[in-house]
Amino acid sequence: MNIKIGILTSQTNYDHTFLMEQRAIEHAEFLGCDIILKAKVPGVYDMPLVLKKMLQRDDIDAVVTLGTIIQGDSNHDSLIANQVARKITDLSLQFDKPVSLGISGPGLTMMQSKARIEKFATSSVEAVVKVFKQLEKL
Repeated sequence: MNIKIGILTSQTNYDHTFLMEQRAIEHAEFLGCDIILKAKVPGVYDMPLVLKKMLQRDDIDAVVTLGTIIQGDSNHDSLIANQVARKITDLSLQFDKPVSLGISGPGLTMMQSKARIEKFATSSVEAVVKVFKQLEKL
């Protein structure tokens, strides 16, 4: 059975997140996943509502979230990262579906974000696949 996934991508720092999305799609196809839906949100902070709608769908088994949070002049990046990570976890548990945290940051420079594109894209896809397979065994 192919795992049916959704991919949710932040458009903030889109020069990086676009590449993350493309690499995640390639890796998902390599792993035999069916990509049911690709969605975009303005920023990482905007993910939870769209993620919830994706998880409510019967034709989606898991969701990959992709984004990058660059450090600013304040602790705003940490606030966003903490809140979004918590809500992603809550939604995954609420719907009993794997959701990966493919969001790099907080505290990153643009160069550090760029260096993490490949790793966060592929490991996020692998995470939902592995968790989904584990859940099937339980």
